[in-house]
Amino acid sequence: MTTSINRPEIDLNADLGESFGQWTTGDDEAMLDVVTSANIACGFHAGDPIGMRRTCRAAVERGVVPGAHVGYRDLAGFGRRFMDIAPDELEADVLYQLGALDGMCRSLGGALRYVKPHGALYHRASTDPVQAAAVADAVVAHDPALTMVGLPGSRLLEAARERGLSIVGEAFADRAYNPDGSLVSRREPGAVVHDADSVAHRVVALASTGRMRAVDGTEIELDADTVCIHGDSPGAVAMARAVRAALDEAGIAVRPFMAGAPA
Repeated sequence: MTTSINRPEIDLNADLGESFGQWTTGDDEAMLDVVTSANIACGFHAGDPIGMRRTCRAAVERGVVPGAHVGYRDLAGFGRRFMDIAPDELEADVLYQLGALDGMCRSLGGALRYVKPHGALYHRASTDPVQAAAVADAVVAHDPALTMVGLPGSRLLEAARERGLSIVGEAFADRAYNPDGSLVSRREPGAVVHDADSVAHRVVALASTGRMRAVDGTEIELDADTVCIHGDSPGAVAMARAVRAALDEAGIAVRPFMAGAPA
């Protein structure tokens, strides 16, 4: 992503609104002071109605762009368990989540702008054309003006493009990459990068060169206009602040990827 004067820029997003009832996850208020886009849980993998509304309100008040973080119906597994769901059921589940979060946003004077699947659904839809199509069909049915966010070159973005949706490739600040551009499984050691300085360096390199170092040391190209910092990771806020500071120091603008969104 570049500006009219060829100055590099990048969007920072975070998975937010993932607390449920008495269980609190992450510091949404602090993260929303750093990021430019908010992937808000829709109540299936995490989140509840009051939490969704609070996160939407906080995002709208700060000019952070709200997006729907849709997932499998899997509160017990935090949406990280792969599920074999019939396409029509998955489409209905995603559509249900979109309607709920969009309603919250509109009640607060905002509007849903994009969709990003969560966890196991994100990974399954990246490689499975059937589930990718179901997710894309749900987005089109709700609002074809929404943008789909996903792994660069994934089946999900392919399905979205085929249906006329705008697409945005995403990189992960705190996740390790395989040489083929896929994410290292969370079951593997080193799958999550915890060192804030290392994460900040990776994001600056990506925004500057479009490349990220894989676990085997090779450089891989990632066509990504947004970078995710997981809001539920230990030290997530400090990491996000380190990334933002490093981007500022490098002269890289941090702006929403959505055209016409607040800067």
